[in-house]
Amino acid sequence: MVQQVKTGTQQQQEFVPPYPSSIAETGLKEGFLEELILKDIYLVNFAMGREIAARTQLPFKIIEEILEVLKRQLLVEVRSAGGLADYEYTPTEKGRDRARSYFDHNAYNGACPVPWSRYVDSLKYQTIRRESVTPRDLEVAFSDIMVNRRTINSVGPAINSGRGMFLFGEAGNGKTSIAERIVRSFKGHIFIPYAVEIDGQIIRVYDSHNHQQVSAANYPRDYDHRWVRIQRPCVVVGGELTIDMLELQFDYGTKLYEAPIQLKSNCGLLLIDDFGRQRIDHKSLLNRWIVPLEKRVDYLSLHTGKKLEVPFEQLIVFSTNLNPADLVDEAFLRRIPYKINITNPTEDEFKWIFLQYCQRTGVPYNEEAVNYLIESQYRSGKRNMRCCHPRDIVDQVVNLCSFLQTEPRLSREYLDHACAVYFAAMGK
Repeated sequence: MVQQVKTGTQQQQEFVPPYPSSIAETGLKEGFLEELILKDIYLVNFAMGREIAARTQLPFKIIEEILEVLKRQLLVEVRSAGGLADYEYTPTEKGRDRARSYFDHNAYNGACPVPWSRYVDSLKYQTIRRESVTPRDLEVAFSDIMVNRRTINSVGPAINSGRGMFLFGEAGNGKTSIAERIVRSFKGHIFIPYAVEIDGQIIRVYDSHNHQQVSAANYPRDYDHRWVRIQRPCVVVGGELTIDMLELQFDYGTKLYEAPIQLKSNCGLLLIDDFGRQRIDHKSLLNRWIVPLEKRVDYLSLHTGKKLEVPFEQLIVFSTNLNPADLVDEAFLRRIPYKINITNPTEDEFKWIFLQYCQRTGVPYNEEAVNYLIESQYRSGKRNMRCCHPRDIVDQVVNLCSFLQTEPRLSREYLDHACAVYFAAMGK
């Protein structure tokens, strides 16, 4: 369901999963709900109807209907009456046997899944291509790091295209920091289901590590509680990435699926950090994503052999210290239209970063000492500046002063010591 909501002075459409007022409106078979609710009662032994509703995220009215069915089947019985026309239920011996057989089918319990088709429809309404950022949005998002105007003017159009980008350049200049902060410029929230169901198979979608829930004040008045409202996700994977992480992960113990990273990042951002240094051949990774990047649709397989088509609706960012042309062929580079070089900072930018980090750590900023550092380590030493150097050098000074039991300050002596330790064996 799409609702009109007001954002600032503008009316915008927003996807809101409609509140299910009947079993039919859940989109699931009655037998599936019976299985879920009986397993819930079995796990706790005694349960009030409203407690079951809270755990399964289903309306109390629907829980009551299913409990009546389970009572008629002699699978549960009323143990005692509670307040507000509610009762405490417990499984019968027959119900316990049935619940154990249900757990043999799958071990899922908790928030009731939503149908796969509804999840797919929600992605079309909540696509990342609905986001549009301005220079001011990015200035706010990047306010705690040094990002020059050239980079902002390159990253902004890449975000608005929704097609993806390469961030490349020397290590230590903030490629990962820039990518992770892009989601701060996104204005909207999205709904995702806790889990989805298709042909009796259950796929977990919500992941508390990668999905950040918004406060209750940002929820609409009436909605389907099987969905959770989150900030647009930012999923980051680095050298640990394997080809299996791009497929549905089936657990033969629980008989449940875990969503792959591109599903968890849908309608948000997927960052492939340190691209080219993964455990898998980067060409295998690129071949896996050629069709999704071009067609904006991905294909996943259940262990039963059934193929699922799912929208590929995220902004994908490849961050690398290597030249993209050395990693991929021209055909793939065309599918990632934005290649942005994150360059070394200028002297003025370097000083600005130094000032910001000194203020953050409480170290008095000393421009004369910073000028000495630039002259001795960069001009004379012919070393390239990196955006990470001010932070790392200040940390060295703070740690040295803590050891010497003195107030931290930027002196030539302390800077020389910090640089001798920090730059050892690092080359230029």
